[in-house]
Amino acid sequence: MERSRDWFDQAEADLRHARSDLDGGYYEWACFSAQQAAEKAVKAVFQAMGAEAWGHAVADLLTELGQRHAVPDSLVESGLELDKAYIPTRYPNAHPAG
Repeated sequence: MERSRDWFDQAEADLRHARSDLDGGYYEWACFSAQQAAEKAVKAVFQAMGAEAWGHAVADLLTELGQRHAVPDSLVESGLELDKAYIPTRYPNAHPAG
């Protein structure tokens, strides 16, 4: 079943959530929600192409997508930045301090 619209709608909702968290000062959740938005948006593209995408790393998903369509290097680099927010933003012991 093709569900790209569902994936994209959820990506947009996650992005709104990230903006709301940013406005509220919940920076760790803003980062995590932004990463989730990007992940779901890329997965929406795969769905629209009739393909499945697995994993959570935005950069990896974009690299895989790049095997089928042109994906700018700057977008993959942005994905790498977002991927840094996938785990450490949710756990206080992800960093040595602070």
